[in-house]
Amino acid sequence: MNATRQLVPANTTDDAQPLPTYRAIKTKRAFEEVCEQIREQVALGVLRPGDRLPPERDFAEQLGVSRTAIREAMRSLENAGLVQCQQGMGGGAFIRERDSHAVTQAVSDMVMLGKIPSSSVMEARLILTEQVIRLACERATEADFDAIEQNIDRTEDLTLRGDFSRRDAYIVEFYGVLAQATHNQVMVMLLESLSELTRALLLRVSATPRTDVIATRRNVLRHLRARNADAAATEMRMHLKRLDQHLQNDFQVTRRGRTAVTVKGEAR
Repeated sequence: MNATRQLVPANTTDDAQPLPTYRAIKTKRAFEEVCEQIREQVALGVLRPGDRLPPERDFAEQLGVSRTAIREAMRSLENAGLVQCQQGMGGGAFIRERDSHAVTQAVSDMVMLGKIPSSSVMEARLILTEQVIRLACERATEADFDAIEQNIDRTEDLTLRGDFSRRDAYIVEFYGVLAQATHNQVMVMLLESLSELTRALLLRVSATPRTDVIATRRNVLRHLRARNADAAATEMRMHLKRLDQHLQNDFQVTRRGRTAVTVKGEAR
């Protein structure tokens, strides 16, 4: 959590960040407008990561709503990943750093509920990864390439040690580091989210680790350094399609295993 900035009235001459201004609320669903006003202040840059919102009682009086409406708004914004609520001394509701967690959780819930097929996640990831690679070829710096190489080196080291639990974290991190090379934060959030979702799907079926990850990633990096977007995209596309097939095969094995267990249980 960033250090809390000092907020001061807008008409002062202090260099600190001016106080956000809120409008009195008179709608039936007051908590929704509370959320809307906070989102508006964040969008305008008045509220930034680490800023603390007013205490519940003061905020309710300022907006002319009940404390219940404020609590409901905070819960909604916390679930959306915009606010972090802390208890105890020095606690309160803080504007949090933006990350891909909320996106990941929302899509994951839809997949788990059967509203979105896992194949849609894989398809979206394949399309987005290719676009990320093409942007990275245009925008990446040598520092970006070095960061990608360091991730691959660490993944290889953990693979050789057989430390697959720690290796998984670097497997997912690779896509975040790759996306950082686009210098587009939206791309970073989306690709991190889709990569984390894929990891979660693989864990559900206990998929065995693939052996071609290191070689594929080194080939992709080699093509990136050469600014050969087509070759890098083709290499990654072939890898992700193999991964998708690997995932689908494991899903089928898992389903057959569950069916066999169910039938055996009924026979008893």
